[in-house]
Order: sequence, then structure tokens, then C-alpha cells
Amino acid sequence: MRRGDQAPHSPAQASVAPRAALYMRVSTGRQAEHDLSIPDQRRQLESWCRAQECIVTSEFIEGGASAGDDRRPVFQQMIERACDGEQAFDLILVHSYSRFFREAFEQEFYLRKLAKHGVRVVSITQPVGDESEPVHAMMRKVIALFDEYQSKENAKHVIRSMKENARQGFWNGATAPLGYKLVEAEKRGTKIKKKLDLDPVEVETVRLIFRLYLHGDGNSGALGVKEVVKWLNRNGYRTRRGESFGVASVHKILTNTVYIGQWRFNKTSSRTRQRKPDEEVITIPVPGLLEPQVFEQVQRQLHARSPRVVAPRVTTGPILLTGLAVCATCRGGMTLRTGTSQNGVIHRYYTCSTCARKGKSACKGRSIRMDKLDGLVTDHLVEQLFHPERLAGILGSLTARRAEKAESVNRRVMALQREVTDAEDKLKRLYRLVEDGITDLDDVLQDRLNNLKAERDRAKAALEAAKYQIAPGIRIDPALIERFGHSMREKFTIGSVPFRKAYLQSLIDTVELDDHH
Repeated sequence: MRRGDQAPHSPAQASVAPRAALYMRVSTGRQAEHDLSIPDQRRQLESWCRAQECIVTSEFIEGGASAGDDRRPVFQQMIERACDGEQAFDLILVHSYSRFFREAFEQEFYLRKLAKHGVRVVSITQPVGDESEPVHAMMRKVIALFDEYQSKENAKHVIRSMKENARQGFWNGATAPLGYKLVEAEKRGTKIKKKLDLDPVEVETVRLIFRLYLHGDGNSGALGVKEVVKWLNRNGYRTRRGESFGVASVHKILTNTVYIGQWRFNKTSSRTRQRKPDEEVITIPVPGLLEPQVFEQVQRQLHARSPRVVAPRVTTGPILLTGLAVCATCRGGMTLRTGTSQNGVIHRYYTCSTCARKGKSACKGRSIRMDKLDGLVTDHLVEQLFHPERLAGILGSLTARRAEKAESVNRRVMALQREVTDAEDKLKRLYRLVEDGITDLDDVLQDRLNNLKAERDRAKAALEAAKYQIAPGIRIDPALIERFGHSMREKFTIGSVPFRKAYLQSLIDTVELDDHH
């Protein structure tokens, strides 16, 4: 070993063997799963330590992390340990400098930070000698610059290949979105090309999420993203990994164009997470599971309900006309105020917010009892909306839409029935193998049985949900129209505030309050 490849120590410590931490890294999770590179790095690092009489005190293994930046949890843990003042090791050993960093500037930053705490980084395959000599420090920097260049060149060619793969309609290796599965499309050499196809079980969950957001569960009115999440988790729905749904995952589903047959590849930079220009995005046709108008309606609702556009209280608050009622003079919103009558009864009022905040010099203002204005608005809409002729038209339109969807629902039911049958057949075959003594019920087989049971149960649940959508034909007669009208009037006048508010906001833009109300 050259002089520069050993840890510096004082004469008093000359007999003490240097202590080394081994840092091993692979760039992708797939490489880590194959379990080849990490063992080879460890073997070579340990061999080097034996030859140089170093003591290995720590190991840091980074599986599936790029060295293009420092966003690596194990790397940060190692740096923190090296700089905590306890001097746990003298050297950080890497197979090559590219395992430590592939960005020259950040590499120099961390090398200097470690040097201040008496720790050096040594590449066992790239000895540069005594770095107190300028030429040796220059050699290390040249190696770092070349590693950075090579990394960027590799990334350029990889993304070029992935773009072409996407243009040809093939999937690029990420996890398929909820509602889809990967199927083998063709084989080129030793590589199997895959494409997206609908997963009949998960499709029902995705459609349910969109239905809940637009229409609710039949009693609630349209649900916000958070309420959709609560509903799913409360009713036992889980992600593909068996975890509870979260706001981020549901929002991602509601905004993913893949569900209308448009898979968008290369949308963001993998390093900066910033959106790329539209001309760099590749849109690939895939099987869709939603009607485009449904998806567009959801996007409009997401924008309309966004806290950046409208305050959350407007869409989720308990006041029926919040965000709708405005003062005719100043166009300011009407807000809640309370007052007490002579007999001590507390009444709630809609009051001009401009007058309340700035006084009558800004707006003369106006107020009206909340129950009175709510009643005026709902009574007027009930009279206009629920006239028998209009209700007959609504029911007729509903019948036509149901007839159009009946065929696709029946196809989904048949596909789900096949999924249930396949899962049950696989279970029966495994049970038979155990009963006949051909195989033992070990942990691996037990896991397989549990997975198959979960698949069967998911398929059954989705099948029941799909069957629920098969409704009998509707015969429209005066009695049906009367029952439908009575139900709608009741929900619209005394139903839950979220339901009534969602209905109002879908029908009207503004309720203007003037001196004549």
C-alpha cells in the first residue's frame, strides 16, 4: 500500500491498526434484489483490509440509491457517525470513488468535511497516493470529474432508450398504477417487453374512488379527497400493499390521465422532481377505465375546491350558502353573524363581510336571517327543479345511461367471475398437494396460500361491487315520478348540509342579496 492509502496517525499510535468503515452501494433496487454487486464489493473490501491490516468496525450498505446527490439515508447516517466526535473509524473504504459520489463538487465538500474530523475516504481500486501532494489531489479530482461525466452520459443513453421503449407502447419497469397489471407483450432476445392491461379487481376500486369524489356514497353528497380517504379506510379498502389509503395516493389517482387511456411518460426529472416541458412528455395509449367526461369533471371539481382557489370553509363548512351568497352593492361575501332577540333567542344572520370589517363607509351593508335566505333559495330551486315534467326527463335520461352501461358492467362481472374461479382453482390444487402428501405445508407454501386467499377475497369483493351496479330496468310512471320527486325534495330541504351544499354549488354560481332580497 502506498503511503497515501493509510490513515494518518501519530508515532505513539503507530502500532494501532487503522479502523475502517465499509461503504457499499448499488444504484437500483433491482440490483440490490439480485444480491451480486454488494457481496462482491464486500469481498474485495475485506480482502484489502486483511492485506493492509485494517480493522473493520462498521458496514454501511446503500441498496437502490444514486450517487448523483446526497439524498441517501445510509450515506447520511455514515457521515453523521463519522462526524459525531467519537472517532468510530479512521477510514471510509469504497470499491471506487463512484460508489461514494458521482458529482465532483459534492464529493469534494464531503471529503473536506470528513477530513476535519480525521476521517479519509479511500478507493481500493483507485489509489492516488499521498493527497498532501497537489498532483495526487488533482488525480482524485480528475477521477471525480470523469465519474460525473460518465454518470451523465449513462443517464442520457438510458433515458433515450426508455423514451423509445415508451414510444413503442411498452412499460418502463415502474410499478403499475392501481387498476392495472403488467402483461407480457413480446420477447426481444432475452428481454421480455411488458404492457399495461386492466386488473378487473382493482378497476372497481378506482371507479369507486372517482364515484365517491363526484357523487358520494348515496347519502353524503360529493366527498372531498380527505373524506374519500376516510370512507375507503373505514370500509376496509386497502392499497395493493395492504396499507391504508392516504390523501396523496388518492389525489394521485384522481389526477392520473392513465385512467382515460393516456399514460404520460417522462413528466418529471428524476433528480430535481421538477416538471419537464410538454414537448418532452411522451403520451402512450393504454386501456382506459373511465369515460373522459368523468375524468374532466373531477379535474374541474379539484380545481374549484382547491384551497388555493377557494377557502376550505366554503366547500366543507356547515353554512349552506357560504361562497355563494354575496352583497349586491359591493359583491363581498355574506358571512355568519349572530344576534339575540328580546326574549333571549339567538338567531344567525348572513351579513355583508365588507360592511362588518370596514364599516358603512365601505358598503352600506345588509343582513338577513340565515334560515330565511336558505329557505328562499331552496324553495325556489325545488319549485324549478322538481317539476313532474323535468323529473320525467331526468329519469328517462338515467334509464338511457343505465342501458348504455349495462353491457360494459356485464363484461366486468364476467371478468371478475373468472378471477374468482381462477383463485379458487389454484387454492384447491395447493390443498390437494398437501392432502396427498406431495408437499409439506412449510412457511413458503403457507405464504402462497395466504396470498391466494387474499386474491380470491379481493376478487369476490370487487365482483359483489360490480353486481351491485347491475340495476333492473326502470318503468317510468306517474307514481315513480311522485316518489322520486318526494325523495329529492326531502333531501334538498332537510338533508345533510354537505349534500345540499354540493348540490347547490353544482347548480348555481351566485346568490345575490339586494334590498329587496
